[in-house]
Amino acid sequence: VGKTATLVNYKEYWYVSRESVKKPTGSVALFAFDEGQGLSEHTVPFDALVQVIEGEVEIIVAGKPHRVASGEMILMPAHQPHALKALTRYKMILTKIRS
Repeated sequence: VGKTATLVNYKEYWYVSRESVKKPTGSVALFAFDEGQGLSEHTVPFDALVQVIEGEVEIIVAGKPHRVASGEMILMPAHQPHALKALTRYKMILTKIRS
């Protein structure tokens, strides 16, 4: 038990992740991204839900940019290319649904 935002810390010029649940049907991980850091475009064979718990990120899904801020969420559908870039330092919960 703990405040979600305190379970993962920022690292300058990088991002940090901490997987909290891993099952055959899905997983939940916490991420902390420093400003300007991100993940390049990629696809995955399952739906992924991003819940931003601090800061702001640009998430591009199938070529369409979305600004997602603290308290907001976005679904990245399976097999759709997506990329993430921190507009500010931000933390998120990533839930992957495999089945």
